Amino acid sequence: MASLQTLSKSFPGWVFFCCCCCLPLLLTSSLPLKGASAAHHTCRLRKINFQQPYIRNRTYTLAKTVHASDKDTDNRLIGQQLFVNIKENNRCYLMKRVVEFVVKDVLLTEVKNQYPYVEEVAQFLASLTSELSSCQFSGKREHIEKNLEQMKNKMEQLGENGKTKAIGELDLLFDCMENACTDVPKKGGNKKKN
Repeated sequence: MASLQTLSKSFPGWVFFCCCCCLPLLLTSSLPLKGASAAHHTCRLRKINFQQPYIRNRTYTLAKTVHASDKDTDNRLIGQQLFVNIKENNRCYLMKRVVEFVVKDVLLTEVKNQYPYVEEVAQFLASLTSELSSCQFSGKREHIEKNLEQMKNKMEQLGENGKTKAIGELDLLFDCMENACTDVPKKGGNKKKN
């Protein structure tokens, strides 16, 4: 008690007390961050991620370069068919899963040595999915899994051209990810886009 009275009489003593006792308690408290309580906040990316001209240019250039060698004009892997029966608040989660698949099973395979900018684009996309690591779906998962599986199956059916098509559609993937993960989902009664 006597030491507290002595401490209270001196300003440097209070500074020491606050730095050694109070600050660590505040830094380690488990109070939720502002806005972290709502699940949909974890499925949001900052718009600035997509407004970097350098990476947008690299992604679009890679897609355009590879798209020129894609002879299949009848099929599409990335597009509105991915969002059939998917609620708007689950679209970002779905895109996170699609991007994870494309990075792991397409970009980081043997193709990374065949085309320019593949590794840069893969790193950028992986950083987005990392930011979305706590993004979870809400409600039922079966439509998400079904649509993802249909995309994977279509790519597999296309054989060698499947990876080419996926890389040639990176611009679409970039845009879909931006739209799904930066726009605020509409509330209940609004009509969804297909």
